[in-house]
Amino acid sequence: MTKYFAGETAVERIGAGLLDRSLPKSEWTHAAHFAAALWLLRRHGEAETAQRMPGLIRAYNEAVGGVNSDTEGYHETITQASIGEAARFLATRPPAEPLHVVVDQLMASPLGDRDWPLAYWSKDRLFSVAARRGWVAPDVAPLPQA
Repeated sequence: MTKYFAGETAVERIGAGLLDRSLPKSEWTHAAHFAAALWLLRRHGEAETAQRMPGLIRAYNEAVGGVNSDTEGYHETITQASIGEAARFLATRPPAEPLHVVVDQLMASPLGDRDWPLAYWSKDRLFSVAARRGWVAPDVAPLPQA
């Protein structure tokens, strides 16, 4: 299994780097998105993470020179689906399991594939302006239930 982060300090660095916008853009990877989500979920739970993460990602994108537009940057449907799936995955793990281990296991699951949302949404629907701006329900298959 691939090791994405060497230990808890590395996961903490991702989460804190998102919060204070200090994480280098090159390190904001697919695994880092999930590491930050898991880190926030452990600290704040699903409801608060779902509420906070959009603003955190938008601010981070702008801080590293990105934009949040109809075609790039923040994507509401992918973010909210990812938080829900990360929370569902985290609920299957022992509460004291180190997050760097949880990230490795999550990334070894189907969620580790950047295209995992396409199992639930058609490409046209997922990459629509409506899905980027707000929640759009899946049109291919329902998301797994918690």
